[in-house]
Amino acid sequence: MATLLTLTPFAAFGGLDCTEDAMIVFDGSGSMSEMGFNTLDEPRIFEARRAMQRAIPQITPFRRVGLLIYGPGDGDSCANIDLRFGPRLNAAKPIVDAVDSLQPDGMTPLSESVRQAAEALEYRRQPGVVVLVTDGKETCGGTPCRLGEQLATEGVNLTVHVIGFKVRGDFFSWDSPEQNGFADGTVAECLATQTGGDYFAAETVDELVKALNSALGCALIGTLPRSVTGRSRT
Repeated sequence: MATLLTLTPFAAFGGLDCTEDAMIVFDGSGSMSEMGFNTLDEPRIFEARRAMQRAIPQITPFRRVGLLIYGPGDGDSCANIDLRFGPRLNAAKPIVDAVDSLQPDGMTPLSESVRQAAEALEYRRQPGVVVLVTDGKETCGGTPCRLGEQLATEGVNLTVHVIGFKVRGDFFSWDSPEQNGFADGTVAECLATQTGGDYFAAETVDELVKALNSALGCALIGTLPRSVTGRSRT
């Protein structure tokens, strides 16, 4: 069962095994640019950019990471799923650049996006990690709970972590037959529940940074050898 983590200012890195490739699925839908009536001081995308700038360069030297963005594009909004690249080492610059240049638009096909990210990880053949960063709910008729079951059944130890960033249940519309029971959150939590991952609720830049580090970080992060620090590792 997924664990709902309430992040504290002193939350530690996850200490995870960084041999597994990872894919970040980033929400670029129109709601990421909203402000005002949603009681936020600035568009979510501004804070998300700052969090990615801080967290990703600490992670990518130690883990192969890829990026998929959904939302912006021409034509059918629910088909706007952009696999930027698969897992690679030292991917901080292309990830940060992609998020910095992102102009949020469109709907939220988060289920299909996670499925495509899993395919990019060859999840039926090898372990992997998907980290979904989303501010809302499935709006393209997808079924995250059913997808989670499929990934768990067919995959070789695929874990999906979901970061709900400033999720608001009072004004988002959605189109998912599984949404009942998630009125104040995101049905995407099912993806974590079904695959043994974690659901992180993040409201601030600091909390989003900590969530990314917890989901993608490893024991090497923040630990320097004696020759650099002058002290032994603890």
